[in-house]
Amino acid sequence: MAQPLIKKDDDRDEEAEYSPFLGIEKGAVLQEARVFNDPQLDARRCSQVITKLLYLLNQGETFTKVEATEVFFAVTKLFQSKDTGLRRMVYLMIKELSPSADEVIIVTSSLMKDMNSKTDMYRANAIRVLCRITDGTLLTQIERYLKQAIVDKNPVVASAALVSGVHLLQTNPEIVKRWSNEVQEAVQSRAALVQFHALALLHQIRQNDRLAVSKLVTSLTRGTVRSPLAQCLLIRYASQVIRESSQNTQTGDRPFYDFLEGCLRHKAEMVIFEAARAITELSGVTSRELTPAITVLQLFLSSSKPVLRFAAVRTLNKVAMTHPLAVTNCNIDMESLISDQNRSIATLAITTLLKTGNESSVDRLMKQITNFMSDIADEFKIVVVEAIRSLCLKFPLKYRSLMNFLSNILREEGGFEYKKAIVDSIVILIRDIPDAKESGLFHLCEFIEDCEFTYLSTQILHLLGNEGPKTTDPSKYIRYIYNRVILENATVRASAVSTLAKFGALVDSLKPRIFVLLRRCLFDNDDEVRDRATLYLDMLGGDGSVGESDEDVKDFLFGSLDVPLVNLEKSLQNYEASEESFDIASVPKEVKSQPLAEKKAPGKKPSGLGAPPSAPTSTVDAYEKLLSSIPEFSSFGKLFKSSAPVELTEAETEYAVSVVKHIYDGHVVFQYNCTNTIPEQLLENVTVFVDASEAEEFSEVASKPLRSLPYDSPGQIFVAFEKPEGAPAVGKFSNMLKFIVKEVDSSTGEAEDEGVEDEYQLEDLEVVSADYILKVRVSNFKNAWESMDPESERVDEYGLGVRESLAEAVSAVINILGMQPCEGTEVVPSNSRSHTCLLSGVFIGNVKVLVRLSFGIDGPKQVAMKLAVRSDDPAVSDAIHEIVASG
Repeated sequence: MAQPLIKKDDDRDEEAEYSPFLGIEKGAVLQEARVFNDPQLDARRCSQVITKLLYLLNQGETFTKVEATEVFFAVTKLFQSKDTGLRRMVYLMIKELSPSADEVIIVTSSLMKDMNSKTDMYRANAIRVLCRITDGTLLTQIERYLKQAIVDKNPVVASAALVSGVHLLQTNPEIVKRWSNEVQEAVQSRAALVQFHALALLHQIRQNDRLAVSKLVTSLTRGTVRSPLAQCLLIRYASQVIRESSQNTQTGDRPFYDFLEGCLRHKAEMVIFEAARAITELSGVTSRELTPAITVLQLFLSSSKPVLRFAAVRTLNKVAMTHPLAVTNCNIDMESLISDQNRSIATLAITTLLKTGNESSVDRLMKQITNFMSDIADEFKIVVVEAIRSLCLKFPLKYRSLMNFLSNILREEGGFEYKKAIVDSIVILIRDIPDAKESGLFHLCEFIEDCEFTYLSTQILHLLGNEGPKTTDPSKYIRYIYNRVILENATVRASAVSTLAKFGALVDSLKPRIFVLLRRCLFDNDDEVRDRATLYLDMLGGDGSVGESDEDVKDFLFGSLDVPLVNLEKSLQNYEASEESFDIASVPKEVKSQPLAEKKAPGKKPSGLGAPPSAPTSTVDAYEKLLSSIPEFSSFGKLFKSSAPVELTEAETEYAVSVVKHIYDGHVVFQYNCTNTIPEQLLENVTVFVDASEAEEFSEVASKPLRSLPYDSPGQIFVAFEKPEGAPAVGKFSNMLKFIVKEVDSSTGEAEDEGVEDEYQLEDLEVVSADYILKVRVSNFKNAWESMDPESERVDEYGLGVRESLAEAVSAVINILGMQPCEGTEVVPSNSRSHTCLLSGVFIGNVKVLVRLSFGIDGPKQVAMKLAVRSDDPAVSDAIHEIVASG
């Protein structure tokens, strides 16, 4: 039985009602369902049991096939009841149970009878249920009734048929498209919901025909739509036509803009807002076009309805990202919303003001925000913090007041994400505003004294180690750092030891003091802390011996780790102690991926050369071992890079072929991984004929065919090309699989003696510039950039043309270069007008390369890019620019 409706104890701060279904069990409810079989049906009791069953289904409870069938047949007996409320519950239950094809037949006659009933409620619900559970065969039988229902005088019946059509369009589109005339007639209905549903269905029927959609919008924008809901739909369809027409025409004309502007004077608020939002989201919208939309949104800001205030301020917040000056007229109205009872509205108002405010209004805004911050949840606080960060970067002279504000809220209560957002903001301000460095570092030092989050403590210590020694008075930070060694957990203590060592390496006057502090750390109870202290004392010469050279020390402490940590870990695990010391140069630099990925049948494991190596070696090591075992390729030298497998055939074809590109200094080897998926065939003398006529810098020097390729047994074919030494040669190769095919007797498994020569066309293959660059991460891009010779830097600007978004442009350049994004800069914030992306890698010849990309996008979506490259070889910097220019 269901629990009675009870309330929490009176001494609770807030009263809340428990669910009346709390604690119900499937078994008990199924027992109760036997009431459906009673000779004298109790409609109220049956409705309660169906409600419990529906609750269980919607909570994710699953019924076995037997249970579902028993319940279904029991529910069908309820059709004999004349109670309208129970009948509606029966309809719902049948829809949720989704009966099988055999079971549908049981209720079809009852539902069709109800579909022709004189009771409109029966007709509407029967249509919905039939369309939900029926298949295409039955649908053709009831199509005539559905067409009649679409133009029925009763709006409930008409809407039921139209909504069913929307759902059926996904499974039986050809049948629904035959209803166009009836749906067109329903669009003219005086009933608001019928017109709304009819317009939605008509648009879905025509959505793949751009001209038909344009004609539909043109005919309806002349004033035949009365329903506010349908009018909102029409505005969205008009916006879609405007977007598509602007992509195809270069003129500044906007079809239907006058219609959108006219909707701003509609009597329904939802239509006014929809039109205003549509205008603000137009591509390349001008200030003149924005003005009427901003005006009506400004009126909504003072509405008594919270939903209108929220909608308006959220839309203005988006507009402020691209057209801040257009929103400044609304600032006075938005300032009054800072004290709005709805915290979402208040947060949006503040962040919008921060985007549109001028330098003189910053101090006033900070006072208002200070009182506001204590009343909102962390997720809203994070939004405010990010807006303040943007404001500080916009007005760097105001960094003191904004930094003080961030410092104050950093010491208040809050969760990890909130505190991380503040710390990240301060770090960005320190990086981008030189004058803010010392005050920012000091605020972080004060915070770290009481910081409860290990991650934030280690990040702050890392920043202090890099920036603290460069300040005017580095000694003032030592106390805060050493306190972490005394008071914190082992992870933070180890990070503090490394930070102390960095101060000792860069500030000669602090060396004696650092030596004393590091010696104290030798008695720590944690191995990591003691090991770091011992290492740094030895490096700095603090144990009385002569330390490393200054350059070696600084390179060790501040240099970036050129190898992925996972590769370093595995290399150390595989290292066997001997007289020969561990060489970090032996660690693979390529980011580990699934080695030698092969297409294979389920349940089968590839064998031979195609099988993944069992030892935990890197992909490059596995490939290099494989290739060096082939005499034809053993003289090519060290393998630089192996690509991910590229499919040369479509899925489910008779032969599955993928290719891996192996890059050497002077050669490229193509490894074709082949699988025969036809059980009745054996392939022999399998080769790949490669046409390099579109790759002029390459010449074929060797190949290794496959003697035999049985069913479902992967094999490899190799073709090697010579290219200019160390040059990033590119080209396109066409591929033809050639072989002798022999029929296999399925009963004996024996192949015929005679075979037939055959060939199979494969997809083309390209060698691109990105194949000559390894993705290699750097732990600290700024330090790595500054450690490279500025003389190697090459800077130029490029126009990338029209792009849908800044994210698309960033992704395109990353793909062209094939380098590793650093510090999460591959992610572009939504609606951002500018972005900086950092990339790192190793160019063929083991030359380190760092790239800094600065993007900007203007109104017509023209993207410009500034490319700065530093590398160990200036010629490689020039090569990167050539790759971008030709890409």
